[in-house]
Amino acid sequence: MHEQLIDLRGDCERCFGLCCVALPFTASADFALDKPAGTPCPNLRDDHRCGIHAKLRTEGFTGCTVYDCFGAGQKVSQITFGGRDRRTAPPAEARRMSDVFPVVRQLHELLWYLTEALTLPAAHPVHADLRAMLERTEELTRTTAEELTALDVPAHRQEVNVLLLRTSELVRAGIGGRKKNRRGADLMGARLKGADLRGATLRGAYLIAADLTGADLRGADLIGADLRDADLTDADLTGAFFVTQPQLNAARGSAGTRLPDSVARPAHWTARL
Repeated sequence: MHEQLIDLRGDCERCFGLCCVALPFTASADFALDKPAGTPCPNLRDDHRCGIHAKLRTEGFTGCTVYDCFGAGQKVSQITFGGRDRRTAPPAEARRMSDVFPVVRQLHELLWYLTEALTLPAAHPVHADLRAMLERTEELTRTTAEELTALDVPAHRQEVNVLLLRTSELVRAGIGGRKKNRRGADLMGARLKGADLRGATLRGAYLIAADLTGADLRGADLIGADLRDADLTDADLTGAFFVTQPQLNAARGSAGTRLPDSVARPAHWTARL
């Protein structure tokens, strides 16, 4: 895995449990209770660790097991707020931490995509622009809390997306065969067992509970695809790009599922099948 991508993963040892405080929970199949944004989860211990981390799934907190902050937690904890503990900070500052965290999380997700794009040889024609946008986005993550909360994230995301779309076109152009365009498609529960999706664009597609058993997803663009409970058993995602760990964590898979080097095989896959 690319070294910079490794840095864009959550490191709870250097975070003050911000995701357990800043983010809201809604009682559902993913969360066992309701929790408003800015309120600590009742399972959060005084040392900023989860008191039920080893049994989150059995306790009804599957949503926590699929989440990753892309390293935003440690950035906000250690850099934006200089290592100050939210519990001992003045109330206004503690609230600001909760406001800043989701912003930096979005920026770090963009950093993940930009970093991965720079590892793709086919995207060489836009590498210079990608690198400039990567540096600009990283600079934004290091601005003040006030500047971050005032940032127009959707506008910046749109600028990044122009480059990511061009990257996708360049990469998929080098993949043979007819390439399907299923961008934003409603494929919830779709029967796609063994489907040929080589070089397909599945950007933002709804693949919730889709049967992708044995599907060929080599070189597919999966940015923003919703893979919750999708069955990736024995599917081939070799060379698929813009795939994130949270996407895979939310899906089902097997030892036979072939993955791109940028992500790890979820530990719970075997146990769930």
